[in-house]
Order: sequence, then structure tokens, then C-alpha cells
Amino acid sequence: MRCLAIDQGTTSTRGILVDADGRAEVVASLTHRQSHPRRGWVEHDPEELLAHVAAALEAGIARGATAWALANQGESCLAWDAGTGEPVCPVIVWQDARTADVTGNLAHEGLAPEVAARSGLPLDPYFSASKLGWILCHVPAARALGASGRLRLGTTDAFFRDRLTGRFETDPATASRSSLMNLATCEWDPELCRIFGVPISALPRILPCTGALGVARGLPLAASIVDQQAALYGHGCRKPGEAKITFGTVAFVLAIAGAAPPEPGQGPLPTVGWQLAGEAPVYALEGGVHAASAALNWARDLGLFSEFDEISGLGEASMLARGLAFVPALAGLACPHWDRGATGAWLGLTLETGRRDMMQAILEGIAYRTAEVLEAMERCTTIRLPLAIDGGMSRNPGFARILADVCRRAILVSDQAERTALGLAAMAARAQGLALPLPQGGLHVEPDPGYPDLRRAFARARDVARVRLV
Repeated sequence: MRCLAIDQGTTSTRGILVDADGRAEVVASLTHRQSHPRRGWVEHDPEELLAHVAAALEAGIARGATAWALANQGESCLAWDAGTGEPVCPVIVWQDARTADVTGNLAHEGLAPEVAARSGLPLDPYFSASKLGWILCHVPAARALGASGRLRLGTTDAFFRDRLTGRFETDPATASRSSLMNLATCEWDPELCRIFGVPISALPRILPCTGALGVARGLPLAASIVDQQAALYGHGCRKPGEAKITFGTVAFVLAIAGAAPPEPGQGPLPTVGWQLAGEAPVYALEGGVHAASAALNWARDLGLFSEFDEISGLGEASMLARGLAFVPALAGLACPHWDRGATGAWLGLTLETGRRDMMQAILEGIAYRTAEVLEAMERCTTIRLPLAIDGGMSRNPGFARILADVCRRAILVSDQAERTALGLAAMAARAQGLALPLPQGGLHVEPDPGYPDLRRAFARARDVARVRLV
């Protein structure tokens, strides 16, 4: 088996060829444009994304791939013509907040408990449902297609699969991020579709994450799932409480919950981890810190540092203990607060504060927000240790030490950078009756028992960041 794992992410599309022994090789890496036509809007060109997926497919085929698997962005979505396959709007990216007024109005109408009871999710523009409803309200071509029975609505994976395999389908893990799927039945929920104004007839069929999912360019598609769930599988997490954190643009914490949907409304989001062919769904808990490496990139653009090596040695002493705090709410506060109106904040700046102090405060702020997510998850399940982490920030030894100390938990820094690809390949192998080894090595970081516990101090800083100035 040589599985081509295609990770179509927020900033790039990567093709990774995974051999039967678990060795991974990047064969394609293509970045795409980020469009911000208005404040709070984030869009991608669907044809550009599709072209990059197709290019990754061709690169894998040229290197002898025998199957392929697809990871998608999650909540990013669009509309297209069932007859021609042509999109009628840009991809509205998961980061896009244009529907904040829509979800706010639904909450004002008292519909939040109903949405949570059915989908497991809070009312937030992060999820696909309000975006898809917005398309129908604001894109005349989409309304015309709906009237003629030719409208297709879905997340990006359904668009890619429709165009490349000729099958209009998605998976329950991706659908669980939409606010349109009933979490208990793993089917589209008519009442949720009514609430958000999305015609159920325009949505793709929901199939398990693995199996015979179609053929593209002569290559069978054997697995398709959300990128973060693929990474959870790629870390080897299978038992309740086993968890991973991926520190990318956002820090995503996912933990296995078990065979039953977790109760909504406790902070972490109940979601489908995966559903393998012929098996029942496995549920998970998800929590995010909306500005992780995004906060570092922002700080670099401000001139606080130039190269990431400059901040790799930070973390010897606590900035918060010296009275300096940073709250990384640059895109609002996600789990467990779900406050889009919160903003980033530095507190405790003095004339003696230098750039390195500010950068360490940023790293600590990300770690404290991660600790809040983990504490919220602990109210639902016991998180097993060590806690596996991956992603770009995990390669910073100073940050790994800060994270272990702040969270007061043992950390395993993965020595395998391609956990999403490994998860995809392992799922694809499982669909073909094979087993793919998942390496579990990495650097163990133990918390310093003498590190000050300043979580309450950070909570006070976080509350300041939630104050509306105007």
C-alpha cells in the first residue's frame, strides 16, 4: 500500500505519500490565496483549492500511490451547480464571522438550547449552518439553482469529492461540524435545516469516513474526514480520555469521549471523532484556542521578533509571576467561553518591558488558554497522560516547557510531523484490511512542581479582555 494523504487546509494543500511501514514523504505543497473582502470575512477560491487537490493527486499517482485519502478544513463551505459543478460563490472559510448577527438573532429568539440539543454545538458563526443559510439569502445564483432543483450546498470536501469522483458525499465527522447534523443519529436534522434556512435536499449524502468512496484519476478514495479528527486518529488515540493538541493557526484540543455523544453545553464541543465502515461512530470532545501560531505570526509582523529561533529559548521564568500577561483573544475566545466579542490584551506593561518579555507573555497566554480548555474537558472525561502535541509551535522547546508547567501535565512532543497524513493513511489501510504502524516516539516534558500556579491571575486578565470598550 502507498496511500496519498491530501491535507487540504486553511493556508495550503499538501500531498503526503505514506508507505506501508508508516514512512511519510511530502510530494506536493501548494499555498492558496486568502481573501478578506470585508472586515470579518475570509474567503477562498474554490477552483484554486480544487486545482491544488488535483495537482496533489497527480503528484501522488506519479510516485506510485495505490489509494488516496482526503482531509478537509472542517466548517468551510460553499454552493455550486449540480449540473455543471461550477461554484456560485467563494468558499466561506471557518474563520469567517459574517453571520454573527444571524446566530445572535437566533440566540435572541431562544433557539440556542434546541440547536445544542440536536447538533451538540453552540450558536456561533464558526459552524457551517449559518454560512450556508447566508449564501441562500445573499447569492441570487444559489437561490435560482435551488428553485430549479440544481443547488448543491456543502463543505469543501463534498465539493472536491463531487468534482473528482462524481459522488456528492461527506462524512459524519465533517457533518458534525455543520450544526445541521443530528449528533445522535448522524443524519441531517430537518428541524436544524429549517432553523438555519438550509434545504435538506441540497446537502450531500453522509457516509462513513472509510470505504469505497469513489475513484478520482483512476485512484480509489479510501478515507475522507476533518483534518483535526484525522490527526487524533494518527496519534493513535482510541480510548476515552486519550487526547492530542495540534498547535497550528488555531490550537485544537481533541479527546476521545467514547461510544455515546457527550452532553452539550459544558464548554468543550461534542463531535464525531470518526465512523469507520461497518462500525458505530466514535465520539470526541473538541476545544480550540483561536489564536495560537496566528498570534505568533501577528507578533512577528509587528516586529517583536524576526526568526522563530529567537523565541525557542524562552520560558525560564514566568512573566505572569512578574505581573505581565497576554490574553490571545485576537479572534475572540473559543472554548469554554465562546465569546466572539473578546479581544486580545496585554496587561502589566511598563517602561522596562522588552520584546522578549512580550513574546514570552504571548507563549504563556496560549498555554493558559490551552489549560482552560483542558480543565473544561476534565469535567466531561479524565484526560490521559502524557498529552500528545504536534504542529509548528510544538517544535519550540521553550513553549513545550511552558505548556507542561502551566497545564501541570506531562507532555509528549511528537517526533512525527505528519500526524494528519498518518491518520488518513491508517484509516485508508483499515478500509483495505491492512494495518499501518503509527510511531509513538517523541520528547517527554514533565511539569516543574515548583512552577507557580497562576491560573486565577490569568483568569482575571482574561476577564479584562472580555470588557467591551465601546
